[in-house]
Amino acid sequence: MQMKTFGPAIFIALAGLVIAWQFVNPAPPRSITIATGQPDGAYYLFAMRYRERLAGLGITLAIRESAGSVENLALLQAPDAQVDLAFVQGGTGDPAAAGALKSLGSLYFEPLWVFYRGPETDRLTDLAGMRTAIGEPGSGTRRITLTLLADNFIDAGADTILPLGGKAAADALLDGSIDAAFFVASPEAPVVQRLLHRPDIRLLSFARAAAYAQTHHYLSAVTLPEGIIDLQANIPARDTTLLAPTANLVARADFHPALTSLLLQIVSDVHHDGSLFSQPGDFPNAQHLEYPLDKTASRFYRHGPPLLQRYLPFWTADLIDRMKVMLVPLLTLLIPLAKVTPPVYRWQVRKKIYRWYRLLRELDIDNSGELTAERCDELLRQLQSIEDEARKVTVPLSYSDELYNLRLHIDMVRKKLLATARS
Repeated sequence: MQMKTFGPAIFIALAGLVIAWQFVNPAPPRSITIATGQPDGAYYLFAMRYRERLAGLGITLAIRESAGSVENLALLQAPDAQVDLAFVQGGTGDPAAAGALKSLGSLYFEPLWVFYRGPETDRLTDLAGMRTAIGEPGSGTRRITLTLLADNFIDAGADTILPLGGKAAADALLDGSIDAAFFVASPEAPVVQRLLHRPDIRLLSFARAAAYAQTHHYLSAVTLPEGIIDLQANIPARDTTLLAPTANLVARADFHPALTSLLLQIVSDVHHDGSLFSQPGDFPNAQHLEYPLDKTASRFYRHGPPLLQRYLPFWTADLIDRMKVMLVPLLTLLIPLAKVTPPVYRWQVRKKIYRWYRLLRELDIDNSGELTAERCDELLRQLQSIEDEARKVTVPLSYSDELYNLRLHIDMVRKKLLATARS
């Protein structure tokens, strides 16, 4: 009885769940890959910190070394590279990739450092003719340097313009093989620290930083205060103006939204304290981006982490968040089923009892006139048959009163028949 009543309702509910399941987002992957840069760069060091925090949540972050931002963008767009995220320097974006990539935010200012030998200068035009390292092919340093050289009408194809970057460029500058070198790196980068502490190497202060920043909106003018690197040695010896793009975190368009929220929480923790060029809480942010801001990231910057991720473990919060898409169709089915099923069940139970009332009423009608002894005996036999069948009826305890009422009514009709027979 219960299966006949509730079985269809259960089947309908299960069918609704199966259909709704088709619209549930897949679970986040437990392994992702990020493209960084050289092992001695800040990108790689920050990726290591991300990896440590993600590992505590059961997510593996694989680090892919590269030549820099330009190669990182190429890896993101290559289907066979299997790179999900990348650090990308502002100013290196490819407008053609706007539909395939999305920004998760700016992480910190990443200044352009121009180290050189020789007389002091504050203009790039004075570097013309000097042996200059402008960064490796595929690096963000090379991209921004070529732009600035073009602004100053310096021929980037000259023999004195060399494709060196990172440690190789620093070594060449220190041993006198070259006269100048461009680096885009954080102040904590080993090559930057190494060159800042060399008294025979100068750091260029951009006298026209405001003009560069106005011309190229991904650049900002920042100040390196006197003595901030080393107070005892007074490095730098004066306030130095630098140009700085921001380091951006870029992801493939299909990067899982739950991981976006989780990653931004980790990024906020890692970069929240600020740097030499920013105050605590300035980063990460949604400024200086070259690709469309991811929708999940946009909500994060406006409202913070999702409510469930604030109070529940990540995997639990994600499961509940993915399952909520099933809530609406489930409620749509269960509410009417909950209203219809109990009356149907009551009707089916009572039908087992009420079917005998029709026969009982017919006997009572036959008893309304004069009866012969033979007819009375026949009606009593029919009544006994009804009573015997009624005794076999089983109903839930909550409906026992109706079953006993039937048996009382049978007895009442019997007494009426017997009274009619005696009269």
